[in-house]
Formats: sequence, C-alpha cells, structure tokens
Amino acid sequence: MDAAGSQVEQECAQYAGFSENDMVITQGGKLLCKKIMHLISGNNVKGQVSVVLEKCEQRKYRSVSFPAIGTGQAGQCPAKIADEMLDAIVEFATKTSVQHLKKIKIVIFQANMLRDFYEGMKKRESSGSPLTALSGGKPQLIEKKKAAALEKKVDVAIFQICGESKKNVDATESWIKNLISKEQFENIIADDLIENFDERQIDALADLQRRNHVTIQLENKHSPHQIKIAGISRDVCFVSVEVQKMIQKIKDTEEERSKADLVYNLVEWRYPGSNGSFVAFDKLTNMQLEDAKIAKKTHLTVKINKNNYNVDLNKLQAVDNQGKTINIQRVPKNQGKL
Repeated sequence: MDAAGSQVEQECAQYAGFSENDMVITQGGKLLCKKIMHLISGNNVKGQVSVVLEKCEQRKYRSVSFPAIGTGQAGQCPAKIADEMLDAIVEFATKTSVQHLKKIKIVIFQANMLRDFYEGMKKRESSGSPLTALSGGKPQLIEKKKAAALEKKVDVAIFQICGESKKNVDATESWIKNLISKEQFENIIADDLIENFDERQIDALADLQRRNHVTIQLENKHSPHQIKIAGISRDVCFVSVEVQKMIQKIKDTEEERSKADLVYNLVEWRYPGSNGSFVAFDKLTNMQLEDAKIAKKTHLTVKINKNNYNVDLNKLQAVDNQGKTINIQRVPKNQGKL
C-alpha cells in the first residue's frame, strides 16, 4: 500500500463499504499497473484467486500478477498456498472460455517459497495438467528481462545568420524556428505488448530511426510501456504505422499460440514414431489439422520429420512425395486419459 501511494489508500477507504465478493478495485496509483484488486483476508485462497481471474476476464484485462497470497502476516503454509493458487489457475484455464486474459504471473519475493511453487508446477506437469499451456511448455524460473534501449540519435544542424542589423537577424532566427516547429511532430504509442519487444523488434526500430528523420524512445516507466516517436511529421506518421504493424504481429503470434494451446488441451493429432508408438504433432500443426477438419477440408499438407506429407483428413492417412503412406490419429482428450 505504501508503494501504491496515498491516492490508492483513499480509494480503498472510500469503497470499503461497497466491496464486491470481498474485493475492492482501485487505480494503480504509483505502481506500474492499471488497476489494483484488494482482497479481504480469508482462508479460501483458491476461491479468491478464482474470483480475481473471472473478474479480469470480465473486464477484458490481458494480464494479472498475484503475490503469494496469505504467506505474509496471515502466516499460511507456502506449499499449501502454492497448491491452491495453481489449482485455481488450472481450473480457470480448463473450465472457462478465456478470450482476454493471456498472462498470469505469481510474484514471489522470498527465495525459500520459490521451491514450493516450482514443485507445484512440476507436479502438475507430470500429471498432464494444462498448466503447461499457460507457460508455453515446461514451467521455468524466468529472469526479468532487461529494459531494451535504442541508441540515441542526434542530428545537429547549425545555422549561421548574417544581416544588416540585429533586428533582421532576430527576425530570420524567429522565422527559421517557426518553420522547424511546424515540421516537427511527436506521437506516443502505448501498448502492453511493447514489453515483449525483443532484439528483433529493437533492431527494426533502430533501422527505422536510421532511415527516417525521427528519434525513437522506449519508455518503460509507464504502464503500459510506451514508444515515443518525434521528428518530421511525414516520417513520424510512417514510422508510427510500422510500429503498429510490429505490435499487431506480436499480438497475432500470441493469439495463435494461445489458440494452439487451447486446442491441444481438447484434441491431439499423432503420427507414427520410430518405435511403433504414436507421437504428437507440434501444437501449431495440431491446431492447423483440427481447424482443417472443422472447416470440412479433405486434405492438408504438413511436415513430419522435416518431410512434406499430404494428409487425407477423412481417411486419416498421410502420403509423402515418394508415395509412402502412413496412418495418423486424432485423439480427443475429453474421452478418457491418454
């Protein structure tokens, strides 16, 4: 509460008598977030996490961060809290049609608690829990990414003004400054996905900055993160469009990955392995096969062991370029354990 500031404390006091589901929602204050959900202390941590996740989905929030609820002054067992929080997240992912909430974080400051949450994730991974769909694979301890930085661009133009009088020089200087100001423009793009920019996007921004009369600044002190573009108006407009394309590409990739994870939790497409057993297709190919089947397509080309195969979706057979035919499987996951 101290870090959030006095404004958040005042909001809590204002709405305390109107809490919904033992929750008060305030602005983010001085914290790098849009909203803060304040929970009234209780023993049902799993229920509280479930309520928060449902509320985030209803409000179309894209991400949410939890502390290790109840492990501070409440003194609850970290291992028990880890199980309850992870169970709530798994149930939310499997029972709810999630459209908006894409990222769920649990922030742990105490090193001794890290093992409890890590072991909880490993346990669910080994039991076939869809928790791995939320992390995109094996649960990992992720080091916080360093803030990306662009090399500052400085283009200096020097004007030497000579005239018959100081009045004429001043008038000319004023005219030049006015002309420059008319040509200058600044645009700020704010988006949560800017936080996901990696070296490829940073290199692309640096290239845009080099090739155009603009300066580009990454602002990571705000939430959401911002990109500030300043320079000649026509170049600012062009670069702004290119940045929006980069953000949209990341969004499309994340949505495709999220959809692939959800499809993989419902059905698994398989091809024959080397030892006679069947091997699952990668999640993206799995989604493409399922989408093609839903669209009532008869054939789809996929890669199996780096070779192209033409899949007959009705016969569940795949043929390579040499005419070799193999059988494939489509196994719904809601029909018993795989």
